Order: sequence, then C-alpha cells, then structure tokens
Amino acid sequence: MGRENWQSIHREISTRIVEGRMRPGERLPTEPELCSMFGAGRHSIRRAIEALSIEGKLRVEQGRGTFVEDAPLIEYHIGQRVRFRQNLRQQGVVPGGAVIEAITCPAPRSVAKALDLGPETTVHRLCSRGEADGVPISIGYSYHEAARFPELPAMRRAGVSITEIYRHYGIDDYFRHSTTILSRRAEPEESAMLHQHPAQPVLVVRKTDVDAARRPLAHSEGIWAADRVRFTFEDQAEDSPSPAD
Repeated sequence: MGRENWQSIHREISTRIVEGRMRPGERLPTEPELCSMFGAGRHSIRRAIEALSIEGKLRVEQGRGTFVEDAPLIEYHIGQRVRFRQNLRQQGVVPGGAVIEAITCPAPRSVAKALDLGPETTVHRLCSRGEADGVPISIGYSYHEAARFPELPAMRRAGVSITEIYRHYGIDDYFRHSTTILSRRAEPEESAMLHQHPAQPVLVVRKTDVDAARRPLAHSEGIWAADRVRFTFEDQAEDSPSPAD
C-alpha cells in the first residue's frame, strides 16, 4: 500500500463503525493484528487511529487498548430551569457523577461579581464530574456563598442533589439567570478526566443561577466534552417560566 495507507484504513474503520460492524465499546485488534489485517505498517495504523480518536470515534486507553467510543450524544436543553439529572433522564440516559474536590476559599473577583458579594467573601468551591450512562461528559466548578450554605460541601459529598440542598435551606425553586458558552482546546488534566483525546475541544459553559427573588445562588463553569453534547436554548418569557424539571 502507498503513502495514503492511513487514509484508506481510516475510511474502512470509520465505515465499519457507522454501519454497526464495530459496536460501541468493542475493543479493536492489537496493532500487529491491524497491520496484518490491512497489510500496512505501524506508522499508517497509528496515524489512522490517531485521526479517529481526534474525531471521537475511537478511545485509546493506556495499557488496555483501543475501543470504539460509546459516549452518547446528549441533547442538553438550557432554559430558565436546568436540572442535570432530569435533562438526562428524559432522554433515557442514566445520570451519574461525583464530587471530586471541595474547598472553602475567598471568592475570585469574577465569582464575587456574579454572586453580588463583597470582595474576598468566603465561598465553597466544588469540583465534580458528570456522567451519562457511565461515560464522562462534563467537569463542573461551582461556587456558593459559604455563610448562606454552610453544610453544602458535606451534603454534596453524601450525594444530595443541588435541588434538594436548596430546599433544605428554604429555596423551593431556582432559575438560570445567564449563560455564556465558548469553545477551546482541553487542558491535559481535563482530557484525562473526560477520557477524550487531547486534541479534541471542550465547550465551556459559564452560568449564574438565582432564586425566585432573583438573588444569586450559584456561579459555575462547566467543561463539556464537545463531541458528546449538543446544547439547545429554550425560548422562555422572563415572567412565565416553564414547569420545573
């Protein structure tokens, strides 16, 4: 085979995935087996695998092998009321995840501004990872005023949802006040946490939630695997929000 071997290998593996001849989660043959299968050298095989990994069709796991990517594409609806778990359950997807880190610290300037807090006000900063059917789809960094929600870190570690925590503090409902989305290249740590190729981009979603009195509750930044989610913005009147999720 000639110089464009890797492109032919890329097309063939991609076609097998699209046609269902290679199933999500299926482990590819070893590199020597692929070389024999396609009559190609290691360089061509590696280049084709690299390209398919960047496209999100394959997932390379160090020490385990290369697998057909089984990450679901999530239709994530953003409106005045946005609930991660309910968003996924409505699509027949099992939500999951856990708090990775929780610290209490002075609010960064941008966070203090978003939450309408004084300079250096103490906040809880939580880092968590969201999953869909066991596949990582997001990393979240959220900030809450520590004095207003003193037990929040412990409750989140115990698996209590944000909605339930707010109810614990007498907040029956909350709304999305603002959302900003941008794309960028993933940091190495983010790629590792999301189990994606380092060259794949991420979507950064910054948002602020408020209570019924429009008082800021939380500010957060979500890092989403760009090939596993599609955002849809719902058009809702400010004074007539849709039913809660």
